[in-house]
Amino acid sequence: MAGPAVPAVAIHDLRKRFPRTTALDGLSFAVQAGEVVGLLGANGAGKTTTLHILLGLILPSAGRVEVFGQAPRANRKAALRRVGFASPEALMDWRLTVVENLRVFAGLYGVRRQAVERMIERFDLGPMADQPFGELSLGQQTRAGLARALLHDPDLLVLDEPTASLDPDIADKTRQLLLRVRRERGLAILYSSHNMTEVEDVCDRVVFVHHGRVVAEGTPLAVSRQVLGSDALDAASMEEVFLKIPREGVA
Repeated sequence: MAGPAVPAVAIHDLRKRFPRTTALDGLSFAVQAGEVVGLLGANGAGKTTTLHILLGLILPSAGRVEVFGQAPRANRKAALRRVGFASPEALMDWRLTVVENLRVFAGLYGVRRQAVERMIERFDLGPMADQPFGELSLGQQTRAGLARALLHDPDLLVLDEPTASLDPDIADKTRQLLLRVRRERGLAILYSSHNMTEVEDVCDRVVFVHHGRVVAEGTPLAVSRQVLGSDALDAASMEEVFLKIPREGVA
């Protein structure tokens, strides 16, 4: 009989102290294979610190992080080979064209050039494929970053404000593409966003962080009822939840 599946992400009692602040204060949550989880909270709540520790960029002060059962810092290559990351801050070489950038990453990941062509088609990057990355609009750079994140066919996608710079039409197409890839491959997605309508559309569960702690967790509807205190709600109200938690603290 097979044992329980290993979570895509498992975070246990995570703590991170900087000289003048405590960014994380006992954070714990998990993302299962094939699940889309929204990591939510106001600026300064601890989301970015969590993502940086998850990606092995910084060390925690205490606690444990596992990606498919591997510690990112101790087993960096094994853990992160299965992870794709996209963020407006994770830029490519500004001097290289889009296709040149993607080919560089294809070489690093050890994937074939056909993967580059497939990503260019999926994200409608053809018209700008031969433009230097630095000449693209913010929205075009975001799409190129998402193409790079999916280039090596990861099992976990970590997204930090993935559609923040996209116009509504391209943002919607991007969300639908991500959900289609998730369905086709059982892809797990950890999704940090301030767009609550988007969160309601794409996330199976949400994890609200406040002052480095999880203060609410569950489906968007369950969290809405927990935080807003109404059994009468028949739809998720993430915008109200997002406003209430920073203003009033723990739900």
